[in-house]
Amino acid sequence: MFKKIFTGLLLLLALLILAALAAYVYYWRPALAPVNPPAATAFSSQVVEKGRILAGMGNCAACHTAKGGAEFAGGHGLATPFGTIYATNITPDPQTGIGRWSLAAFQRAMREGVGRDGAHLYPVFPYTHFNGVSEADLTALYAYCMTRAPVYAVAPANSVPFPLNLRPLQAGWKLLYFKPASVQPDAAQGLDWNRGRYLAEGLAHCAACHTPRNALGAEVAGSSYLGAAIDHWYAPALTSANTAPLPWTQDELYAFLRTGATALHGVAAGPMSAVVHEGMGASPDADIRALATYFAGVAGAAGRKVDADAVIKAGIERSQRVSLVDNDRGASLYVAACASCHSNSDGQPAALRPELSLNSAVSAPDPANLIQVILHGIGKDEAMPGVLMPGFAASLTDNDVAQLAAYLRRSRSHQPAWTNLDAAVARARATPGAGK
Repeated sequence: MFKKIFTGLLLLLALLILAALAAYVYYWRPALAPVNPPAATAFSSQVVEKGRILAGMGNCAACHTAKGGAEFAGGHGLATPFGTIYATNITPDPQTGIGRWSLAAFQRAMREGVGRDGAHLYPVFPYTHFNGVSEADLTALYAYCMTRAPVYAVAPANSVPFPLNLRPLQAGWKLLYFKPASVQPDAAQGLDWNRGRYLAEGLAHCAACHTPRNALGAEVAGSSYLGAAIDHWYAPALTSANTAPLPWTQDELYAFLRTGATALHGVAAGPMSAVVHEGMGASPDADIRALATYFAGVAGAAGRKVDADAVIKAGIERSQRVSLVDNDRGASLYVAACASCHSNSDGQPAALRPELSLNSAVSAPDPANLIQVILHGIGKDEAMPGVLMPGFAASLTDNDVAQLAAYLRRSRSHQPAWTNLDAAVARARATPGAGK
């Protein structure tokens, strides 16, 4: 019996090795010859400017810039379940950056996840989305990167353990999860919808944050935009599964993506703040409206028949009539710390002082966003001008924050109660400012 089991295990191991070798051979890519760094004058100013705007849409600086470091010089650590992976230097430094990369090498990295030296890149770099970016846009991105100031900067070593750190294994991952495909226009949809889809599913790689992932770090098939925990925050569902009291209409999406705030949903905080202000801030209105058009369609906003005025009125009235409850620590904390700003006594929600019964963070299935904001606040550079909220990490204990969050969930939402709030607050406090 033991011999049969042992033989079976050996056979299984042999099959796995053969499969890995087959995947590696299938995805083997040669090194591409280095080039002399092109002169900045080799690119037209129009193409460079287009690349600058596209780099913002892709939010490249967020990952490729370490805190306090030179822009695009790498070194920012990306925490994954498999260890920390450090973003590389994408300035045109010839030694530590991409100065000796040809356009072909750059395009291959973006579309296939393969470095100039032929090594497979970890899929934390979202080539699975960049695969759909057009050649013209990739050329503009290359021009923009190659005209930045070269910075000598070596990224720290990744902490991915053996054997996961073996690059050839990425070929097996690609065989399982990488399906190269361009974003094809849908003739049944308008120009704005198609443009929005191209940006969202390509360079903006929105699904990379807003889609749950499996045990091997791949986006779960059939679950696009269903929401996911990421970097100690929660990227909410962008489909009809979104639990906000009011639908994310095209106008609401545009306002949020353009200004970072909407009176009917709340403000952009954490990683999304960087996307809106540091990333898409340079994008033309036409592209922001295209994204809003596409995601309003993804969410089925037009099909949700909701009396917005009635929902707003009911939410504000509910907030106003909630009174102190004996021995309710959460209610007491709300009155002491929150009510002076979040009480919309005139019956009109405001973006500067959000009505919490409408706020997406309160109705979300994960309490991470609300906890982060209670602890660390909203900085003056995070949301739209005039939005500022102090953090309460120094004045409230973990249990205080947990009780306040539970109270808000109970009194200003029709969603089920959150569980294990004390543990969630402790995790958030242990990583102050995570994702900011």
